[in-house]
Amino acid sequence: MIVGGVLLLSLVAYGYKLSLSKVYKADADKLTISKVIYGDFEDVVLLNASVVPLTSVIVSSPEGGTVAEIFTENGASVIKGTPLLRIANPNALSSYTASETSITEQINQLRKVRLDLEQNQRVMLQDMMLIENNLRTARRKYTTDSTLFAKKVITRQEFDNSSQDYEYSKGRKDIMKVALKQENESRVMQLQQIDVSVTRMNESLETIRQNIENMTIKAPVSGRLSSYDPVIGKSYTANEMLGKIDVMQGYKLQAGVDEYYINRVKEGQSANCEFNGKTYRLTVHKVIPEVTAGQFQVELVFEGKSPEELRRGLSLQVKLTLSDNSKSLLLAQGQFFQSTGGSWVFVVKDGKAQKRNVKVGRKNYQYYEIMEGLQKDEEVITSSYDQFNQYDIIEVNK
Repeated sequence: MIVGGVLLLSLVAYGYKLSLSKVYKADADKLTISKVIYGDFEDVVLLNASVVPLTSVIVSSPEGGTVAEIFTENGASVIKGTPLLRIANPNALSSYTASETSITEQINQLRKVRLDLEQNQRVMLQDMMLIENNLRTARRKYTTDSTLFAKKVITRQEFDNSSQDYEYSKGRKDIMKVALKQENESRVMQLQQIDVSVTRMNESLETIRQNIENMTIKAPVSGRLSSYDPVIGKSYTANEMLGKIDVMQGYKLQAGVDEYYINRVKEGQSANCEFNGKTYRLTVHKVIPEVTAGQFQVELVFEGKSPEELRRGLSLQVKLTLSDNSKSLLLAQGQFFQSTGGSWVFVVKDGKAQKRNVKVGRKNYQYYEIMEGLQKDEEVITSSYDQFNQYDIIEVNK
């Protein structure tokens, strides 16, 4: 009776447990079942990269305006200085013309001031020559009258007149000498200021003329024109991009990377891609950490010369290596991860699959790295769990 009671209680407990467990029946051919393996984990990520020029130069207009003439087309090969289009801006042109006229008038006025200074210097030099000549005449008369007065040939008054004229001429020369020196110093300073002002005004004139000339947009470098689509009458603001010129010095690759890897992708990491049957090695040149639509951008450059057959816009699959290979338990990638986040899986055994908590490490384009919860050769449902996510047990019907 005791044994019978124990058995009865056990059956009741087992039945109650079964009643609490949710069971879902699924056909094996509608599931993807993968076996856990032990092998080399390649810490790589596959990227879909686009070919872009190694160097591109933006073409823009310093002045805003409307397109008046178009001289070349998108995709054309151009050399530095080739006219691309002409921008019309009547208001800016009128302002430049008025400024040019005003500056030209100011330069002419400064040149006139220069001529006046030089003319004034010539007048003062002539006055100085006259004063020196008068001084020499007065000196000779004073010397002669001194001798005649000593011999009492002339009167005292005549001698005093000669002496007075001589002293006056000497004083006048001294005053004129000081005035000439001050005038020279002032003239030199004014001429220097005039030269500086004229130089600056000429630079302003050159800037204005350059701005007028810049209304005809020219190629800043030699290369191939791209992203260039002007239309007659289309308006552009100042410094708005009109197009790009791809400098034909090689290509690089640009790719979007899932934000999952944002802390693992570094500059200098190695990668490789295949093109026309050959494998090429690349290096991560730049990482742009700004995340947009779940991705961030990286730029990769070829180690050595890029393939000559590459063209802008081509797509290449790149295998980016994040770290060296290591031995690990591996589980094939599948849609189950979107349902569980890698925190648990359905493990299949004897036709039934039960939930088991796991710990997932790194992932690559083929496998997840299993850190805890699974053993080698165990089988796991790796297809989507959306239909039976709320069940505890899956009966797999073959």
